[in-house]
Amino acid sequence: MFTSKYTVTNKLLGNIKRIAEIVTELNSRSFSKVVLMEMQRRAREISAFSSTSIEGNPLPLTDVKRILKNRPEYIRDSEKEVLNYNKALVELDELIKKGGVLFNLNLLRRIQKTITAGLIAKHRWGNIRQEPVFVNNPKTRQTAYLPPNHEEVIFLLKELFDFLKTNAKVIDPLILAGVFHKQFVIIHPFIDGNGRTARLAAKVLLAKMGLDTFYLFSFENYYNQNVTKYFEEVGKLGDYYNLKDKIDFTSWLEYFTDGIIDELLRVKKELEKEAVTPDTVLKEYHQKIIDYIKEKGFITDREYSQLTKRAKATRNLDFRKLIDLKIVVKTGKGKATYYKLK
Repeated sequence: MFTSKYTVTNKLLGNIKRIAEIVTELNSRSFSKVVLMEMQRRAREISAFSSTSIEGNPLPLTDVKRILKNRPEYIRDSEKEVLNYNKALVELDELIKKGGVLFNLNLLRRIQKTITAGLIAKHRWGNIRQEPVFVNNPKTRQTAYLPPNHEEVIFLLKELFDFLKTNAKVIDPLILAGVFHKQFVIIHPFIDGNGRTARLAAKVLLAKMGLDTFYLFSFENYYNQNVTKYFEEVGKLGDYYNLKDKIDFTSWLEYFTDGIIDELLRVKKELEKEAVTPDTVLKEYHQKIIDYIKEKGFITDREYSQLTKRAKATRNLDFRKLIDLKIVVKTGKGKATYYKLK
């Protein structure tokens, strides 16, 4: 049975708490559909660029944006790689929104087939490798890692899925997604596309656990900022059979959650920049309402009148603005009316 060795360090615990804080803050805000659609488009561009760049694709972000906007008539392999990754992003996002994603071997095969179609031999699209594979150092071109024998891949993946299922309500979702990502790369179940498949699958796993990384988010961007660091953290050097009982996930989990924080902060900054208009800016008195509800759970107009000198008609406008921004909801009628966070 697969078990993961890691330590919940102060840094890892702090990262998990910080992620929860940022997600809660983002979820408490309301943004226009136009802003969200634009952010989602950008996130797909960044993901497709970053994840393929990690694997050596030479196309700059400007070319990736152009290709995704206007598909070329004649496609080079580097362009197809980007288009395939974007197609996988779109398809997986739709599956998640429909609530029909089963996180299993078939999903992994589907992802790998989508990203490698037309780039490798057809009989290897979506199929577990049936031969040995060697992972070379991209700089020296020398063998750096020997994955497990192909005869064991299905069994090792089953163990990994069993680990996720058994610990779904026991271990923090961020830790589970991080462990999956690294262990999948270590197993290296396909001839090609393992890194891209791992990153897409980890995004699906996070979405199923409540952190939808398809919508506005691209943690591939963080990895691409320092590819050498990413490979050092996610991979291993040597022979799998000499390493398997010594693998410690702690450093990787810290790095994995660092990446999520980095990307969440980028998204938060972008959203704030896009969403600042006269209609969305909150004043000090609006914040007083929000802070009071966070502390007490709800607020009435009478309680609000004790916090501010604003007239009743103006107080009604203050509540209406927060309702329109989908920050608070109105409950009850007449004198029994109160407001709480949405």
